[in-house]
Amino acid sequence: MSFLDHVLERPSYGWTDTSGALSVPSKRKLLGEFVSRLNVFSNRKNWLSFFSWFKVVALLPFFVFFVVFHFSWLFLLAGFLYSMVLMGTHGTIWHHRYCTHRAYVFSNRFWRFVTRNLSLKIIPEEIYVISHHVHHAKSDQPGDPYNASGGFLYCFLADVNHQPISRSLDEKDYNRVLGLMKHTGVRSNDFRQYQKWGSVARPSQTILHWVLNWGFWYGVFYLLGGHGLACALFGGAFFWAVGVRTFNYEGHAKGEKDKQRDGIDYNRHDNSINQLWPGYVAGEWHNNHHLYPSSARSGFLPYQLDLAWYYIRVLKLIGGVSSYKDSRKQFLERYHTPFVAGRRRTGGEV
Repeated sequence: MSFLDHVLERPSYGWTDTSGALSVPSKRKLLGEFVSRLNVFSNRKNWLSFFSWFKVVALLPFFVFFVVFHFSWLFLLAGFLYSMVLMGTHGTIWHHRYCTHRAYVFSNRFWRFVTRNLSLKIIPEEIYVISHHVHHAKSDQPGDPYNASGGFLYCFLADVNHQPISRSLDEKDYNRVLGLMKHTGVRSNDFRQYQKWGSVARPSQTILHWVLNWGFWYGVFYLLGGHGLACALFGGAFFWAVGVRTFNYEGHAKGEKDKQRDGIDYNRHDNSINQLWPGYVAGEWHNNHHLYPSSARSGFLPYQLDLAWYYIRVLKLIGGVSSYKDSRKQFLERYHTPFVAGRRRTGGEV
């Protein structure tokens, strides 16, 4: 069994059924798994999943306070843009392209710190990074932690049900997990601490980072627009934190086959598709990304706006990034240019 086959905590219903096909549990089983894995009283190793969802729930009162006491259409628009565009783009820049795929390299720790804290801290790096390596290795196959064929709830609850690292790794495999995380700046548990807490992240430092991050940004937003703006932006973050959990279901065509389009979705090894909305607001051209996972740019065509790529390019210009990988040239040469030439030869539309 390879490392990626067992690095994630196996759900009680398993990855496969008796025939080896994807195990598709009922909604009741999915919800039961979710509740059991959030129970920190039965197992303290559930702390990171519980804390991740605690932060989501903690954002909701800000939205309520905004609506009840500080509502304005301008602040509502600000909350929408902050959550959908800035937080969406930051997720692509930090969790996706840097933490998981190492598509670029920071010049020093200062720029890594700035980028890590560019928006409200919500998603734990280890839950995202390790599971995303498995996702690419097993995309749309049994064992993919957010396999869209499992249904909406299978994907929506994946950060708790399928994405946490296994609590029973041996020291060798745990060190391999640390190797996938060491560049992120997360202060890691040693193996003895991992056996106690079931995580790479240290509870005390993770909580302190959250308090300082949220406190800093609330202060900044308050200085810019008072409690009204601060509550609007924090409230908007609630909707992003919930909505982002639906992305892989949508980004893999809801598990439906044959949804990929010629001249748009060139990767046919899985069900990933390019979509305008996540592309424009977060630089997440998902089919392109599955073709070239380690590229710092995934908006390869002129209409494919990639704000995450622009941030990385700006940092490179001012010295914050020392190097990056850009696969646009390879994409055009191998896929898009031959496709366009073929269509022109046959008289088809480009």
